[in-house]
Amino acid sequence: MDFEAELNLTLRARYPLIYIPSAEEERVEAIITNVAKSLGRSIFIWDFVDGYQSNPTDAGMGKRNPLQALEFVDKVPKGAVFVLRDFDRFLEDVAIARKLKNLARKLKSEAQNIIVIASQINIPDSLSEFFSILEFPLPNPNELKTEIEQIASSANSNNDIQLDKKAIDDLVRAGQGLSLERIRRVLAKAIAENGRLHPDDVELILEEKRQSIRQTQILEFYPSTTEISDIGGLDNLKEWLLRRGSAFSDRARKYGLPHPRGLLLAGIQGTGKSLTAKAISHHWHLPLLRLDVGRLFAGLVGESESRTRQMVQLAEALSPCVLWIDEIDKAFAGVEGRGDSGTTNRVFGTFLTWMAEKTSPVFVVATANNIRTLPPELLRKGRFDEVFFVGLPNQDERSQIFAVHLSKYRPHNTRAYDIDRLAYETIDFSGAEIEQGIIEAMHIGFSQNRDFTTDDILEAASQIVPLAQTAQQEIQVLQEWAASGKARLASRQNVFRG
Repeated sequence: MDFEAELNLTLRARYPLIYIPSAEEERVEAIITNVAKSLGRSIFIWDFVDGYQSNPTDAGMGKRNPLQALEFVDKVPKGAVFVLRDFDRFLEDVAIARKLKNLARKLKSEAQNIIVIASQINIPDSLSEFFSILEFPLPNPNELKTEIEQIASSANSNNDIQLDKKAIDDLVRAGQGLSLERIRRVLAKAIAENGRLHPDDVELILEEKRQSIRQTQILEFYPSTTEISDIGGLDNLKEWLLRRGSAFSDRARKYGLPHPRGLLLAGIQGTGKSLTAKAISHHWHLPLLRLDVGRLFAGLVGESESRTRQMVQLAEALSPCVLWIDEIDKAFAGVEGRGDSGTTNRVFGTFLTWMAEKTSPVFVVATANNIRTLPPELLRKGRFDEVFFVGLPNQDERSQIFAVHLSKYRPHNTRAYDIDRLAYETIDFSGAEIEQGIIEAMHIGFSQNRDFTTDDILEAASQIVPLAQTAQQEIQVLQEWAASGKARLASRQNVFRG
């Protein structure tokens, strides 16, 4: 059911108090007005600065007086919808709360509704049972297409060049996840610069999208140029990914194949889990969104849950995409024992429900260093398509990792290095530690005005104490967990020994 149909049903069902969290005030009000008119209802719109505005007779009523705005509701005959902008700011006031409770009883019998529009959910506990929350989605592709076609038709009417279907589709795809107001602003900027819309304006929209995502302070639009070939070893994992390379295509939908749900990569630090998330995005040609789970948690009651819903809404609006959740174990470890009045539990529950029920093509890649601290509900089948254990690389994999890094730093001189010897001498080194050894060797060579050598790398490696030694006990626990069959091994060969 789309938002307009849901709002229509909610009004007809005589829900007295409705709360719509959205920053798209103009678009929400346009839909409310259409629905109210279709039901034969009059509509009154109030804000703190100008009071009621929609009816000339009552213009200015309740100006800078939210209680008077509610008292006005008592004076209006049956069959009206009252829209209160930013009214969440006043809900903590005892007089406002009491008046809303009184109105909630009365309005049910009079076919009248109060709708609060606010940028985020901010309902005190005393009123939570009285309000019904309607989530307002970002514009869908059809809405974006209609808007872009209208703007393009108007802007290009004086030019011989018209945008073809592919250009329109590219602009629509780039605009997914943005509000209509942001789309209008960025296209107005393009028209002001060039006098018309052009297929290359996709880049302007993408930059606006990056800015929009940054402003949420929850998700980060992460550019990725990492390829599958940049990952050394992990053959089982790479084969699994390559097999699903076309799983988001129209051909896969026609075949009846469901969208892949996600992947949990558990294992030792520095073994390529984050690198894999970036490679998936690049190989599948999907945008990569990085979620810092810690940013979901906020100080105000209800704000953490609101941020979680905002994250879900934005990820789904940008789909198909890859949602990368780095170090998920740090956010949800021991949720039952958190002393935060249940906030972590509620956020975790919202996230789990979405993971289990989502139908949108959002591929979740979660990484964890300490899998044993995660709640078992997260590991249950249906949340992720697969759980992979990424262990320390064996000798063959270390050879591949050295080859990858040396081809990056010395692409024309890789054969000058004894890769087999390097792999043999770096037992229990992770991929990150191997790269650090090469960088340290480069410093050695640079300080002596010469190129670095195999011996320089070995000398640098001898100064590195690998994590396998400093965290030996923790790594052993992880390896035993993987060996018990609770996860699929990312490597074909034995991951537990060099």
